[in-house]
Amino acid sequence: QIRLVESGGGLVQPGGSLRLSCAASGLNFRLYEMNWYRQAPGKERELVASISGAGEITNFSDSAKDRFTISRDNVRNMLYLQMNNLKPEDTDIYSCNVKARGLMFWGRGTQVTVSA
Repeated sequence: QIRLVESGGGLVQPGGSLRLSCAASGLNFRLYEMNWYRQAPGKERELVASISGAGEITNFSDSAKDRFTISRDNVRNMLYLQMNNLKPEDTDIYSCNVKARGLMFWGRGTQVTVSA
């Protein structure tokens, strides 16, 4: 069974940084593109960043570009999102995601709140 568990969220002041982690299990992690999404209540889910299986290709939303970095550790089956220069509009629930075996798998998410 594929399982994704996020951690690392919290309350941070504008301009601050957070590093989110996602522990993956139940799949051959290195074979799959991994994604970070975010969503606030009443808003559409937004794809924030993606990374290829080997980690050589990354993509970011316009809002995340130049501030966020996505990375992975294929030995430890971990996915990361380093978020710098955080803004109040980055406040959301952040979830990691993988499409595997024809299905979309999600973690429960971790709350990020950016506020003074």
